[in-house]
Amino acid sequence: MSEQVPFLTGKVAVVTGGGGILCSVMAEALASAGASVAVLDLKLDSAQAVADKINAAYPGKAIAVAANVLEMESLEAAEAEVCAKLGPCDILVNGAGGNNPRGTTSKEYLFREDILNKAEGVTTFFDLDPSGINFVFNLNFIGTLQTSQVFCKKMALKDGGNVINISSMNAFTPLTKIPAYSGAKAAVSNFTQWLAVHFSKVGIRVNAIAPGFFLTNQNRTLLTNPDGSLTARGNTIISQTPMGKFGKPEDLIGALLYLIDNEKAGFVNGIVLPVDGGFSSFSGV
Repeated sequence: MSEQVPFLTGKVAVVTGGGGILCSVMAEALASAGASVAVLDLKLDSAQAVADKINAAYPGKAIAVAANVLEMESLEAAEAEVCAKLGPCDILVNGAGGNNPRGTTSKEYLFREDILNKAEGVTTFFDLDPSGINFVFNLNFIGTLQTSQVFCKKMALKDGGNVINISSMNAFTPLTKIPAYSGAKAAVSNFTQWLAVHFSKVGIRVNAIAPGFFLTNQNRTLLTNPDGSLTARGNTIISQTPMGKFGKPEDLIGALLYLIDNEKAGFVNGIVLPVDGGFSSFSGV
């Protein structure tokens, strides 16, 4: 019996935010499935580390490319580099995103004394920095939109392709303290549906993955203490997650490979798939 060829052999995948914990694992999974992978990140050294790891296991399968998803010139330069080295994009994973303290309140609820006798270090809804909110919204939503504009044009002229956006549990029900991030991820989910319809006649399927709670560099200090124990917020999340644990980056691989498999998911378009241990299904009682 001949050896089975990986189903993404000959395909070119682009992963933004590829230097991060979650997207680096997705980039590795795409390479293991046969794709040539462009690891895009704002920090070239982070992207290079991931590309080096991929190439150690799958020689010649990955390149590292610096890209700022908020700057069209940067994205266009990155797209030109990917095309020159690997070819036009077939699979786009819009993974770049994140939160910022300037778009975050320090307390879950507003009390009148927070306005009348404001304590030092307390950030209420009324103190949120508009520039911080703009940054968070743009990074998550505008970055996804612009990257899709740049990398999907050639895709639309080929035999179709796949776009996977990274949404969040916040898109279903906003979490306390993070209105900018929650709103931005809700926009990503809505945009996923819009783009799925818009691209439907050129053979591009657009779907999203909505991760639940995974420990990353961005949220580790919010969810765990220095000794590894859970913070109050971490305990609340675990108590609201029926499976009683945080996700591992590898838990996203099955959803990713399923959604981009045109044989298994060829009629799946415009969905937002939760990978959350049951968090979005639990009412709290």
